[in-house]
Amino acid sequence: MAGVFEVEVDGVEHDHGLEHRDEAHQIDLSKLSPEEKWRVEHAQMHAKHRGHEAMHAEMVLILIVTLVVAQLVLVQWKQRHSKSYNLVTLFQMWVVPLYFTTKLHWWRFLSTWFIFSTITAFVSFRATRKPLACTTPRLVYKWFFLLYKISYAIGIAGYSVVMFTLFGINLIFRIKPEDAMDFGVSLLFYGLYYGVLGRDFAEMCADFMASTIGYYSASGMPTKHLSDNICAVCGQPILVDVNEEGIIENTYRLTCNHVFHEFCIRGWCIVGKKQTCPYCKEKVDLKRMFSNPWERPHVMYGQLLDWLRYLVAWQPVIIGVVQGINYILGLE
Repeated sequence: MAGVFEVEVDGVEHDHGLEHRDEAHQIDLSKLSPEEKWRVEHAQMHAKHRGHEAMHAEMVLILIVTLVVAQLVLVQWKQRHSKSYNLVTLFQMWVVPLYFTTKLHWWRFLSTWFIFSTITAFVSFRATRKPLACTTPRLVYKWFFLLYKISYAIGIAGYSVVMFTLFGINLIFRIKPEDAMDFGVSLLFYGLYYGVLGRDFAEMCADFMASTIGYYSASGMPTKHLSDNICAVCGQPILVDVNEEGIIENTYRLTCNHVFHEFCIRGWCIVGKKQTCPYCKEKVDLKRMFSNPWERPHVMYGQLLDWLRYLVAWQPVIIGVVQGINYILGLE
């Protein structure tokens, strides 16, 4: 029985049996348009996988089961050992895109990744030194707060471009829909990726600095007693004399009556992702602290970041496991 596959070129379908297979393979794809080339490859793929419906159903079942099991494992890991989970996730988010973009030769992403990694490595190095320099906390929060604003603006711009493309506004400027959509999705990815990565690094640096200063401990009691005129975030005096070294700026008093430099407490809450007092761990009323809604770490935004972490860090690993299972079972 002769195997047959159909190729549609220029709107005409051509049937090729086994006796014409050599002739079909002689089609010069380089002379075809991208649409025609896609049709030829799509038809050849269907011909190759025809009759494998049971195998494909088994592969889909393996994928679903693996996704469910992986999700349960990750949730339990996060609940029982959150510190190791966050460190491994952060490392994978930092390295996994590097592997794929290097393989695909996406030099634009690689250049931005290198710049981000260089500056962040320097800031993180400063944040983990003991004793901690008095200017380090502000340097850390300034860098990550700037990164947060830039990534947020890029993400909003990318989302706007995508929506404008869906509504056809790109045609006014004679921009192809695929080009406009690629540009918007790229901006959206850049904004979300560096936003998530920057906030995770900032949280790690905030923990290091706070524990080094001594007024904060993630578990247990602080190692130092907080005076009324000391900011627990940076360890510097809140009110200083004219000839005295310190930081002069606006202050903010929490509901627990602890006072901080306004920039420090904003950096602690927005950049460091902390929602408790840096000294007594009392819950911070973020709605009262930040009147601008864009500065509030909303629950929905946090869920979006968690989803993006899962997509970038763990999805490639899960897909790799699925492909390994399929290879062992001889499924294609």
